[in-house]
Amino acid sequence: MIYNGLKGKVAIVTGGSGGIGRAVVKRLAYEGVSVLFTYFQGKDRADELISELDNRQVNAISVDISSLSDIKRMFDLAESEFGGVDILVNNAAHLSTGMIEEITEPDYEYLMNVNVKGSLFCIQQAIKNLRNKGAIINISSVNTVLPEPAAALYSASKAALEQFSCIAAKEIASREITVNCISPGPVNTDLLVKHNSQEVLKQIAALTPLGRIGEPEDIAEIVTFLASSGARWITGQNLRASGGLV
Repeated sequence: MIYNGLKGKVAIVTGGSGGIGRAVVKRLAYEGVSVLFTYFQGKDRADELISELDNRQVNAISVDISSLSDIKRMFDLAESEFGGVDILVNNAAHLSTGMIEEITEPDYEYLMNVNVKGSLFCIQQAIKNLRNKGAIINISSVNTVLPEPAAALYSASKAALEQFSCIAAKEIASREITVNCISPGPVNTDLLVKHNSQEVLKQIAALTPLGRIGEPEDIAEIVTFLASSGARWITGQNLRASGGLV
């Protein structure tokens, strides 16, 4: 499907070398969007993705998303290489599990620095740098409404991101920049497969009315729509993409 108003735009996708982020990079690139994506580790995967999209304008940068100077450097590179920024996809995140009684201060600080601090200051820099009529799309999680044991930090961090989205949408509405969240349910990523047996994955799929686990491409399609001119009247929303789970 071709979406209106995307060809020639410039996007930054954080955490773009794998999983949902990788699918987003590919989907936007196929729409004619110039994409700068970030990775923290795994340069080989980033280089592989650039090679796969070698006939399109795609580049990668290693970024510590909890570092304000790295965030600024990321936006500066997008502007110098592509001439500006129209779209931010705030996807980079850290997932850790642990019962509340087991959480340590370093656990808390690391996850909150990446998921809360990093996301907030990416939004802040986007507000400074994005051209009018742009889009900010934040990747949250259904964990904010389906709390699970051992997911306190992750769920809380994504709840913060949802509030950042709602408030930013109102603060920058006069510039016609839309700000929305997508809250995926279980998605077939390396992380999900790594932490669950095939039997558990089947059980998870059976919980969704549509009877399957989501694919990264399912989320990438929604990101692409929200970035397009077809979504210009949608802002401050949280779209739950969970196969009917919530």
